Amino acid sequence: MDILVIDAQGGGIGRQIVSAVKKRFPGQTVTAVGANSAATSAMLKAGADRGATGENSVIACCRTADVIIGPVGIVIADSLLGEITPQMAVAVGQSRAKRILIPVNHCDNYIVGVPDLTLARLVEGVVKELESILQ
Repeated sequence: MDILVIDAQGGGIGRQIVSAVKKRFPGQTVTAVGANSAATSAMLKAGADRGATGENSVIACCRTADVIIGPVGIVIADSLLGEITPQMAVAVGQSRAKRILIPVNHCDNYIVGVPDLTLARLVEGVVKELESILQ
């Protein structure tokens, strides 16, 4: 199973996702792709097996991923303070992978009807959903 984690800005969400996924599923390969080098670095330090940075890396890795995990902004062009390009959002959206999107209300994107949970609770939800996909 090829698990791809995508994040931007400082990589804080991606870092927590990578850490939780590697703790719960140590045998799974996790690829971290950051929209910038700080995000990639944070996810690699959290235990990602491999990492890359930038638009083309997102596009290429989305082609082979089985599961893509990240904040909901990874499917919205110009989100995460403009770090998600239209091409990145299209690559995530058109990927054959299952997507686990974290509903964070940032950068003028609000998801109505989703309770305001802590990031720790959201990451728990990611792990639970990933577990059902892996079974």
